[in-house]
Amino acid sequence: MTFDEAAAISDGALNALWCLRRGSVKKGDEVLVYGSSGAIGTAGVQLAKHLGARVTAVCNTKNIALMPTLGADDVIDYTREDFTTKGRRYDVVFDAVGKHSFKRSRGSLKPGGRYLATDGFRNFVLSVWTRRFGDARVVFDLPPRYTKEDMLFIRDLVDSGGYRAVIDRRYPLDRVIDACRYVETEQKTGNVVLQVIA
Repeated sequence: MTFDEAAAISDGALNALWCLRRGSVKKGDEVLVYGSSGAIGTAGVQLAKHLGARVTAVCNTKNIALMPTLGADDVIDYTREDFTTKGRRYDVVFDAVGKHSFKRSRGSLKPGGRYLATDGFRNFVLSVWTRRFGDARVVFDLPPRYTKEDMLFIRDLVDSGGYRAVIDRRYPLDRVIDACRYVETEQKTGNVVLQVIA
């Protein structure tokens, strides 16, 4: 593994693993990853598959071909279809980019289903509320907690070929502004890496 690939693992993979574990994703679960082509999303697809789930990836047109290489069983192009109108229900909807909502996803969750959020204070409030009311719940904690065991778990997956970092672009450190501008377009695939070149 290159230094670039190693750097790209720490953020998305740890965030995705934390969310999937908090959501009790297990073998046989139907998991939809919304925003499956970002840093957390590309990690989420791979990790959910490793945990034994059947994975549906939701991304834009340019990333459709990438998703099966990460382990997705089904792919939905959000520019052409809205997964909430298809009538299919999932055990877990994982919003890996913070652009969906529990309200919109609720009808796509099975009874007892979990909506996994990566950000948004409203999701913290909903996580408390939905623990007591309703048949679906929001899973979201502040702050996220990462452990040495999580990093070792991901390392072992990398070593066995079960996980790979997806890198869109690399920028030298003196072009950090350009890197940020590209990330802010919200069209990156996987990770953007800053290179510190001595």
